[in-house]
Amino acid sequence: LSAGLDLPGRFLFATLTLMTLIAILVFIEEAVYIYRKTPSSKRSIIIWINAAAPVISTTSCIGMWIPRSTMFTDFTAAIFFAIVIHKFLLMMIKECGGQKLLLRRFENGRFTISTGPCCCCCLCLPRVPITRQTLFWLKVGTFQFAVFRPVLIFLSIVLWSNGNYVLYNLSPKGPALWISFFMGVLTLIALWAVAIMFRNVRILLTCKNIIPKFALYQFIVILNHLQTAIINVLATQRIIPCAPPLSSTARGSYISQQLLIMEMFLITVISRVFYRRKYHDLEPPECMDEEAGDKKQTP
Repeated sequence: LSAGLDLPGRFLFATLTLMTLIAILVFIEEAVYIYRKTPSSKRSIIIWINAAAPVISTTSCIGMWIPRSTMFTDFTAAIFFAIVIHKFLLMMIKECGGQKLLLRRFENGRFTISTGPCCCCCLCLPRVPITRQTLFWLKVGTFQFAVFRPVLIFLSIVLWSNGNYVLYNLSPKGPALWISFFMGVLTLIALWAVAIMFRNVRILLTCKNIIPKFALYQFIVILNHLQTAIINVLATQRIIPCAPPLSSTARGSYISQQLLIMEMFLITVISRVFYRRKYHDLEPPECMDEEAGDKKQTP
């Protein structure tokens, strides 16, 4: 591949590869820090979440250098990020002190479920009591995505190896349309569960930078899914012109991968800032009440 590149092309590939390597090194350094400084109950979850951007950057870099591996690298990144979405929900629960402490904090409280991406316009939806069963269903909402997305991707690879699956063939008679549809539904359900939890704990976890952390997570979702989908549509419609020896779809894939490498590099560096800071664990509700009472009694 490098033999067919001109000098600017080689410089671009070298720069993007260097950015990927730096992102990997930044993540490794951050993972060591988290392993040493973070409680064991949160350690693996935070490392998984921080690994999302470097993994996507690495798979994009491999796909850029080896075009025939694009389908496998995209699927690998998709499977990994499906697990990260579930881990992000678990992180919010852990940052609240765990499920038991969260239920005690929000005793008699209610979840607002009229939020995006599914029900942001359905303001008439009732507020759901915050119970153990509600938390269970929120976990199921993200866990199903982490389980069924790899299954659907594995089915896609099996059909592709048999010549029955063509990624850009969205004919109703082909499997690509239906697999993409079910995957889209599962994605919306998982993102909805995370949004419900975030909306209700964001004020409590402001001291733990949950808002910028959620923003970074949202950026990865948008860039890895929506941006890639838009570029693929433009490529299949020949709006992105071919540039021999690259077809429109191949050129669209290159553009998507190169953008993702740069974007994930920035997200990796920014994530290090917000996840590296030390935070005090939130105090139990009764401790907070006692402190408030002591302050009132103090003249």
